[in-house]
Amino acid sequence: MTQHCGFVAIVGRPNVGKSTLMNRILGQKISITARRPQTTRHQVMGIKTEEDTQFVYVDTPGMHIQTRGRDKAINRFMNQAATHALRDIDCVIFIVDRTKWTEEDDVVLEKLSNVPAPVILAVNKVDWLEDKSSLLPWLDSVSKKREFAAVVPLSAKNGTNVPELEAEVAQRLPESVHYFSEDQITNKSERFLAAELVREKVMRQLGDELPYQMTVEIEEFKDDGKTLHISALILVERSGQKKILIGDQGERIKSIGREARLEMERAFDAKVMLNLWVKVKGGWSDDDRALKSLGYDLD
Repeated sequence: MTQHCGFVAIVGRPNVGKSTLMNRILGQKISITARRPQTTRHQVMGIKTEEDTQFVYVDTPGMHIQTRGRDKAINRFMNQAATHALRDIDCVIFIVDRTKWTEEDDVVLEKLSNVPAPVILAVNKVDWLEDKSSLLPWLDSVSKKREFAAVVPLSAKNGTNVPELEAEVAQRLPESVHYFSEDQITNKSERFLAAELVREKVMRQLGDELPYQMTVEIEEFKDDGKTLHISALILVERSGQKKILIGDQGERIKSIGREARLEMERAFDAKVMLNLWVKVKGGWSDDDRALKSLGYDLD
């Protein structure tokens, strides 16, 4: 039986549903999601094997324009990570949000201009369109921006047309042996996922109150055979942010910990004992050395 395998980059501007799409395709959460843009900070691989075909999806940070307030080292890293994912790729899924084409979509389109791999345009959130009749003429106009291999309107959240998108991708994967075992679903460790789940709960609860200068570092990840013991350090840049995160009498951090623990127990299929700590580390998000020490490394 001839095998097919290839790398598929999922790209787009912030907050268009890249992580939601990958989680939908895989049938489980690999990439965290939140309503705020730029939730994804790393390249995250999601691996799906169906008989003789193996898809290696690469979720990427949203490509964005460097402006005042969005020009820190962490922002540069995210743009670099997204661009880096386009090297040696076999297919690209370029996601846009309904009929809203922005300047940042043009940034992504420009990045794709030198990519030899076929590009599939995925028009997400079409279930949100109030005027469905506006979709077809818009698809016709956007198809002229470049030669797309296919244009697929879909809803990553409810799964509409996602199988059709997967079929389009499958047609464009090269003949190749499979790179990963059939039961592997990601290249990231459970330790990485634990940190991301804590960060997701912080962003979901404090998205409008806490700026992006927050990250999570796992200090302990130990399995005693019955329980996973996880200690996570949440880093912020200012003492005021720490107070917001902890909340009145510690209620906010307790709520974040409770939600993260329940999600981890589902993800790891194990009982979890989670301890959270908050620490102020000024300037970490604009310090290349600090970012590398915290795992923000393209290598």
